[in-house]
This record gives sequence, C-alpha cells and structure tokens, in this order.
Amino acid sequence: MHPFHVFAMSAHGGRGGGHAGGRHGGGHGAGGDGPDWRRGRKFSADDLQLMILALLDEGPSHGYELIKALGARSRGFYTPSPGMVYPTLTWLEEAGHATVSQDGARKHYHLAEPGRAHLQANRERVTLLMAQLAHVGRKMEWMRRAWAGQPIETGSEGEDLATGWLPEYVQARMALKQALARHADATPARQRQLAAILARAAAELDDLSS
Repeated sequence: MHPFHVFAMSAHGGRGGGHAGGRHGGGHGAGGDGPDWRRGRKFSADDLQLMILALLDEGPSHGYELIKALGARSRGFYTPSPGMVYPTLTWLEEAGHATVSQDGARKHYHLAEPGRAHLQANRERVTLLMAQLAHVGRKMEWMRRAWAGQPIETGSEGEDLATGWLPEYVQARMALKQALARHADATPARQRQLAAILARAAAELDDLSS
C-alpha cells in the first residue's frame, strides 16, 4: 500500500468512521498540525483578523472574495462563513486597520497603514497561520484521495503531484507520531527527555528555513 494511504488510515484509525473562538480565545491544540481541527476549532478570531489583513496586503478585496480566498488556500477545508468574516471586517475598519470604499452595492476593503503595521508586528505568526492553512489543505486532499482509493500520481522524484510530498517524508511523519504514541504513559523524567529531543529536531527544522 502506498505510504500516503497507510498514513491516512493510521492517523484516523482505519477507513471507518467550527468555528472560531472569541476575540482572544484559543484555537490551537497541543501538538498536531496547528489549530485543534479534531475538536472542530480551526482558527481563533484573532487568527482570522491576521489572515484577512494578510490577504488585504496582497490587494483590496470584497468580503466574498476573502471568503473564497481562504477556502481556496485550504482546498475547501477552512471556508469561514459570512457571519464570521463580515463582523471581522467591521472590527478591522473600526480599529483603523482597514478602510472601505464603495464598489456599486458592495464594499471594497483596503489595508490601512495601522493594519500594515499590525501585520508586520505579527509577521511570524501570520507566516505560520498561512502555512498551516496550506498544509491542512494538502493533507485533507490526499486523505480524501486515500479514503477513496484513488491512485497517487507521482512526479519525477516520486513526489505526490497534488501535495509535493515525498513518500519518505510522509513515512517519517508517521514514524514520529507512532513513536510518540508509544510513550503516551511516559514518566515525567522520560517526558523531559522526549521534549529535549523534539526541541532539538524543531530547531534543526527552523534552521532549514532561515
């Protein structure tokens, strides 16, 4: 069986079988791929504000265009409702982070200088949020194909053309998850050892992107 299929099944126990938090609420579980997807929580209201500012930094947009952009980047996994996006846009306007111009019957939102400054002050956080959005979109796409039994189309180096992920990359992630699961009942002393190992690995990964 292809590693992508194996990983999809192991991550969810075989083939069988949200919304944002408050303005300052949580939305990030411990471990996993970022936000606490399995409990239905995806991104907090603060996260949504930053992601909208990041999109406005790319160019002015209508509210509906912002909704579609977030859905496209996550391959449909995270498509916030108008009831989430439009109040957020109103808040950003009232906070001075965005300005509004009228485009016929629709409002056109623009990034204001205070919003750009806020975005820059949170640049590291924004970069992580957008990376998580893209990552979970890719992950959900190949899981969908794995559950459907669809063949994996690979490129010249063996990477999945839909995600860009190599089989050995997926296998390494699966091995890490399994290794941690085997230490679920670790003593405090062993947990400290595990934390040190993970911290070193995380530091090495960060060095690759610096």
